[in-house]
Amino acid sequence: MIPRYIVDFDLRALPQKKTKVAIIGAGIAGLYTALQASEYADVVLISKKGLDDSNTRWAQGGIAAVTAKSDSPALHRQDTLIAGAGLCSYDAVEVLVNEGPDRLKELIAYGTEFDKDETGQYELTQEGAHSKRRILHANGDATGAEIVRALSARVLEQPNITVLENHFAIDVVTQGDECVGVIVRQPDGEIFFLEADATVLATGGAGQLYRYTTNPEIATADGIGIAYRAGARIKDVEFIQFHPTALYYPGAPRFLISEAVRGEGAILRNSNGERFMDKYHPQKELAPRDVVARAIVSEMEKANSTHVFLDITHESADKIKHRFPTIYQFCLQYGLDMVTDWIPVAPACHYIMGGVETDLHGETSTKRLFACGEASCTGVHGANRLASNSLSEAVVFGHRIAERIRQLPALPVIEPLVVTSPQRQLCTAGTREQRVKLQKLMLRYVGVKRDEKGLQKALEELERMAENYQEIPVEQEDFEYLNLLSAAVLTTRAALLREESRGGHYRNDFPEKDDLIWRKHLVQSIRGGVEEESGKNNVE
Repeated sequence: MIPRYIVDFDLRALPQKKTKVAIIGAGIAGLYTALQASEYADVVLISKKGLDDSNTRWAQGGIAAVTAKSDSPALHRQDTLIAGAGLCSYDAVEVLVNEGPDRLKELIAYGTEFDKDETGQYELTQEGAHSKRRILHANGDATGAEIVRALSARVLEQPNITVLENHFAIDVVTQGDECVGVIVRQPDGEIFFLEADATVLATGGAGQLYRYTTNPEIATADGIGIAYRAGARIKDVEFIQFHPTALYYPGAPRFLISEAVRGEGAILRNSNGERFMDKYHPQKELAPRDVVARAIVSEMEKANSTHVFLDITHESADKIKHRFPTIYQFCLQYGLDMVTDWIPVAPACHYIMGGVETDLHGETSTKRLFACGEASCTGVHGANRLASNSLSEAVVFGHRIAERIRQLPALPVIEPLVVTSPQRQLCTAGTREQRVKLQKLMLRYVGVKRDEKGLQKALEELERMAENYQEIPVEQEDFEYLNLLSAAVLTTRAALLREESRGGHYRNDFPEKDDLIWRKHLVQSIRGGVEEESGKNNVE
């Protein structure tokens, strides 16, 4: 049983702070939304590590937006809808493709320096399932790091943005159906209440659900866990994107080998050295990510191999080193030279398409609680995210959230609240061991390929592990584990219920897409259980 709050507190006795806008998370969604909101309000930005620790920092490929004369919002929309496999919200995609170019200009105005060619024009690359070159990138393959650098510098210049580094948001506090603030854990372990007219969950992704992921250690599904306990609706979490090409090499982490490498001509080879993607999809290496990931797994299974190879050795050394300096140097640390060597790769968890359900202004079903970036489910991505749409989504909806918050009335008087759980004991279980156990379960049974038997086994074991909620968390890793556990249960339950294959959800026992029955969404909430939501706004 997942409790409403995971710590005990007396709101009257807690130290208190107050702000207009509280933002949880310091990736592109949090930083950008903070800057937008700071134009009219005081903002507190809560980062569980430093400002330079986020999923965004590791984004390599770039940001998708229409800038070329040969491109158009209609083409970007078409590519997004095709990748989303029938579950994208048409209205949300329209917002993304039409407002993306203006938000890109704002990123540039905030100081982000995207790569330009010798004529001074922005370099555009192409990635999987895009029909045009529309991806802007920075420092070759370090786009996320450049965006974080620029936005962080600008945030620190703003007198009305207070940054709380190494602080952890435990839970949001609700009064009726409204969010009124956040319970925050300080670096010394003490907690306080941050009252806020609006709270934004910009907590990033859930990659740490899996043993192998391209995400950093901080991607622990905090937004999903917090929102679910607060009564908000969680949508489409069965759709997990496994990036096809993460480095697979002894002693090396599962470092992302960007889709842009394939966009610039790299090909995939199996253990026999044979190119294979032409057997799986007309777009070959540039097929949607779910198609490429499953194709790689199929080739690995045929050969009883742990990986396939990515080959870009036919391109010039100058091009490889200029376009992919970060990837080139990282591989070189492990004795792999992209210029001469095939790079061993395998799929790894990369992105969650679902999350906290929002409207077109980023507001969740809990009033005054917003979600932005990977933590959210705006409807843009459907069943499978189009490459490089994630950074665009964060700024487009971050802008809309800031505009919506500007219109909110003042917060009502907050009533006293005491939370006590006399039966709970201090956490004594080995949290790290439990986390690894959860990650192995998810990898084995809720991975690239799934079936009823495995999903049922995973769900039963995860529900047994939910007994950990009866213990009082002490360290930050305890809180993170409980958020991961919530997200794991929600993801596995939805994957078991969805008896078809679509986008980032593939069932061996239901290998076909079923539009007649399953062109709809699964939405879960702590009060309403599992509900089916019509896909009336979905477009193929």
